Amino acid sequence: MAIYQYRCGECGTFDVSRPMGTAAAVESCAGCGGEASRVFSAPHLARTPAPIARALQAQEASRDEPRVVERAPSRPSAAPPADPRHALLPRP
Repeated sequence: MAIYQYRCGECGTFDVSRPMGTAAAVESCAGCGGEASRVFSAPHLARTPAPIARALQAQEASRDEPRVVERAPSRPSAAPPADPRHALLPRP
């Protein structure tokens, strides 16, 4: 559903929700019953938060030209085992 804006000479502007592309040039005003003409305005666009926009931009940039790294990222060190006997087990 899209929201269309109309302007009545008596009551002012009001919004009407209709399926996209079905808005008429003239709509009857709910307040006074008179004719209201359609007002063309800028679309309502939402802005993406900056961290998400940066992540999306990095993802888009790496699609065709992946970022080259010289070494694998380091893994965080594991927490010490709760049982001290685990330290005696062989490590891979």
